[in-house]
Amino acid sequence: MSVPILTIDGPSGAGKGTVATRIASIKGWHFLDSGALYRITAYAALRDGVALDDEEALSRLAAALPVRFEVDPGNGEVRVVLAGENIGDAIRSEEAGNAASKVAALPGVRAALLARQRDFHRAPGLVADGRDMGTVVFPDADTKVFLTASAEERANRRYKQLSDKGISANLRALAEEIAERDARDSQRAVSPLVAAADAVTIDSSDLTIDEVVRKVIGLMDPA
Repeated sequence: MSVPILTIDGPSGAGKGTVATRIASIKGWHFLDSGALYRITAYAALRDGVALDDEEALSRLAAALPVRFEVDPGNGEVRVVLAGENIGDAIRSEEAGNAASKVAALPGVRAALLARQRDFHRAPGLVADGRDMGTVVFPDADTKVFLTASAEERANRRYKQLSDKGISANLRALAEEIAERDARDSQRAVSPLVAAADAVTIDSSDLTIDEVVRKVIGLMDPA
């Protein structure tokens, strides 16, 4: 039997990660956070003293990352485990983020991580969250979803997230940043942010997470 794959692509703030982890937990499938792999590669490079412009060494590092994503079946939270170490907080540091943007620009690293992402396809199934999962990484996936939401709604969500953490933010500036990022992502030459031709687009602007989850599971397991 073939091992099923669900891909969930879409812009930041649409709820991809929450929906993906919730479904992975419900189904008991593996989970892939593709965007985190660049931060993980950068973290490993900084830890091991690999220069961020050494494309060959970084590509070897990326190709052999001993990383897994563990979804807690109770609360849906994800542990990012690299060689037995929980690095979830470490890869969210500003240093890791800045380093990730540098390594992501290297073609060799991108090629290595493409192969590494496909290694996550294992029984009983995989839920892959990203921006080009259905178009580039898993073009033959069984179910493809493009999850989106209006820029205004995504800005509101981000504003609330920051406010809950006690971080001040300007709602209008957030909306402008999101709109600009959408334009860049959809127009870039390599792996632009677009829905796969055979993906089902779901707008989460007026939906709860539970409602989106039910819609996606309905696509996976039609009555």
